[in-house]
Amino acid sequence: MCTVCGCGTGETRIGALGGGKTSARPGPGATRAWRPLAGPDTTARPDAAPPSGSASATTATRIAAAGETTAQPGHHHLDFGTGPARAHAPGLSQGQMLKIERDILGKNNARAAENRAWLRARGIFALNLVSSPGSGKTSLLVRTLQALGGRVPAAVIEGDQQTEFDAERIRATGAPALQINTGKGCHLDADMVARALPRMALADGSLLLIENVGNLVCPAAFDLGEAHKVAILSVTEGEDKPLKYPDMFAAADLMLLNKVDLLPYLRFDTARAIDYALRVNPRLRVIRSSATSGEGIDEWLAWIDAGLAAAHASARRA
Repeated sequence: MCTVCGCGTGETRIGALGGGKTSARPGPGATRAWRPLAGPDTTARPDAAPPSGSASATTATRIAAAGETTAQPGHHHLDFGTGPARAHAPGLSQGQMLKIERDILGKNNARAAENRAWLRARGIFALNLVSSPGSGKTSLLVRTLQALGGRVPAAVIEGDQQTEFDAERIRATGAPALQINTGKGCHLDADMVARALPRMALADGSLLLIENVGNLVCPAAFDLGEAHKVAILSVTEGEDKPLKYPDMFAAADLMLLNKVDLLPYLRFDTARAIDYALRVNPRLRVIRSSATSGEGIDEWLAWIDAGLAAAHASARRA
């Protein structure tokens, strides 16, 4: 298990479908449902300490260690993002977690640097598209490839836990697409991309679009060797996402505010969403986009063209 994000390992499949079904039945000891520590009809006093050695005492100790604050009786706040590791894993101290995270990310970053050098030497402009599931990444990629019309050689790496559905949609445009199935993994990493690159026969000076697994948390920490991370925020998700998941928007260079054709039917504050994103990352560029109406596609393509020109110039200097 990856202690950076808690995802599974050893189940990656590149260029092939994942197989088998997983049981929906929880295993022994698995959490089946959320239960509050104390229901509204409890008769215990809020300030009463649980008996020493009881399960409640153990729980209370863990809560205190996690950084619980009490705003008013019965209202609690658990913050597992405190401490040097900014995360929690059962059975591991913050120091242990930090060491493991540094080891994992150190190896990933070294591999990402190799990917970046390989891409740069060939003038390939690589983008890492990150977002929550359902933001419209694949539809936006399809519209992008159609708008490019073959004037720029382009290829796509598709990341999903299972299936090859999105890669098939990309291939229908005429562009090559390689599927990476991550199994239990919730993000792509640099080694997966490194193993994919030799299979793709990428043209020098081409565009490589990497559609990461839908997840607003874990992909933020993993450099793939891309030139830029592009965060896609759909107007159907709510304008507070940049503040709820700040690492992702801090890591991105561009945010596509997507599905803007739906704005007349939603309660979505565009200005607030952009303001929240810029609070997290003042350097973030924002483009309003829609794969359905085509809004913002020309601006998005102009941004890509500028990146391609920079990649070509860098390769000539090398």
